[in-house]
Amino acid sequence: MGLFGRKSEPGRPADAIAGFWAWWASSRPKVEALLEAGDSEGLASELAPAVAAVSPELTWEITPGRAALRALIVSSGGDPELRPLAHRWANAAPPADALWEFLPSRPARSDAADLTLEVAGRELGMDKMVLGLRVPNGAPRIDVAAYHPIFPDLDDETRMEATLLALDRLLGEDEVARWVGDITAATFQPIDAVAAVHLPAVVSDLASEFEHEQWALLEGRTAAGTRLIAAARHPLRPVDHPLLDEHIAITLPYTESDEDGLPDGGSASALREFEERLSALLDGLGGAAVLTVHVSAEGTRVLHIYADPAAGAPAQLDKLVSTWSEGRPSVDVDEDPGWIAISPFLS
Repeated sequence: MGLFGRKSEPGRPADAIAGFWAWWASSRPKVEALLEAGDSEGLASELAPAVAAVSPELTWEITPGRAALRALIVSSGGDPELRPLAHRWANAAPPADALWEFLPSRPARSDAADLTLEVAGRELGMDKMVLGLRVPNGAPRIDVAAYHPIFPDLDDETRMEATLLALDRLLGEDEVARWVGDITAATFQPIDAVAAVHLPAVVSDLASEFEHEQWALLEGRTAAGTRLIAAARHPLRPVDHPLLDEHIAITLPYTESDEDGLPDGGSASALREFEERLSALLDGLGGAAVLTVHVSAEGTRVLHIYADPAAGAPAQLDKLVSTWSEGRPSVDVDEDPGWIAISPFLS
């Protein structure tokens, strides 16, 4: 069961989430009674407004649980802008019990091969879905072309919706965001297609190549045509850090540079020493903040950090930045749940 709403002006997320769980405490018996009666319309009329009060753009469904009898899933529906809200909703949930657990994204289904999905009044048996898979060289993602015998009879939008739903059942919503690249819903069977149920094993093989922290070194040109160098975590994806939606940009001007405006001599050493102290500070926040990218060009280095607003990282970073002695540094903070500020570096 799901609900898709329209955009609305954001309120205070913490208050909205607290309001949902207060509603749940009093309404849970009624929700359970509606489930027992098989009253889907009554259940939707009860749950939909409560979820919409958190955000009308969130989706919800009730499925068999993993450890509990049932799971209430309130999800971003793959929208990175909403993912932090869904995770904060789940973090504020009461402890799971024998009857209920609460999840911020659709998990993979262990019985995916045996599932039959209803799509536009047709039955889509997962056992008949096949996939064409391609891993671009060096990329941390798999491009997927999905085909099912009913796809030629469906319109483009319905085929894509069915494909996304099937991928969520196979991998889980977050793993799709993490490892799947381009998605095509094909009207003909791809060459060298494999049964869809093999996708989790292929993803597991790919993930094993990225078990340890890696950084990618990049080079380019600024708008003015001068040389630019950058270092970015690889892979770099918001789904790996769903609560880190506060963007903190630290700008450090440096005085010693080479002919391209890149750090040199004493400034290069000072930047390395600063980043060592920054790394120690972020480690002390226990995963509540992470350095994602730094870019150097035209006598300035910009470091992009994402943090959980509850961690209070900006105040601590202000103290660190105040020790920088080359030029006038700055710390700029804004809300960026989709990591738009570093979108060219996302992988």
